[in-house]
Amino acid sequence: MYIDDEQLNCSFNRGNDKFSYRVCAIIIEDGCVLLATNEGADYYYTLGGRVHFGETAYNAVLREVKEETGVDYEVDRLAFINENFFISSGDANKGKKIHELAMFFVMKPRGKKETFANNLCSVGIERFEWVPIDKLKDLRVFPTFLASRINDLPLYAESIVTDETQE
Repeated sequence: MYIDDEQLNCSFNRGNDKFSYRVCAIIIEDGCVLLATNEGADYYYTLGGRVHFGETAYNAVLREVKEETGVDYEVDRLAFINENFFISSGDANKGKKIHELAMFFVMKPRGKKETFANNLCSVGIERFEWVPIDKLKDLRVFPTFLASRINDLPLYAESIVTDETQE
């Protein structure tokens, strides 16, 4: 399900810039990580979305994962707080400079790689894929730190700043 209600989301525009507060889910099963891609993208990204005003990041990641997969996952822990700077390339924000604050939560494994239906997103159809972790280095994955840190997830939240405006 795609919900794009700017009245709910913790984000705002300022000229050609945008700030966004979002959550991301790191879901790992059997040596694979669940990633998303869409019709307008040549890259992969984690499941997740924007936090709603008045909503905790913890509750937002549970909501987003349920909306996108239809499954009730549980949170294991907060792994990364990522302040990311990038130029949007594939949606209504195309060309905008984005300043994003993202909380990456590791979700508890369920013991099986479920298959999920495709969803509607801002640029069309979004699909989910279980990507073998050892193949991440061969793919474009955003944010860029994820592929190198997926095998080294911290026990306590770690702050990471990425500037992908030069990518």
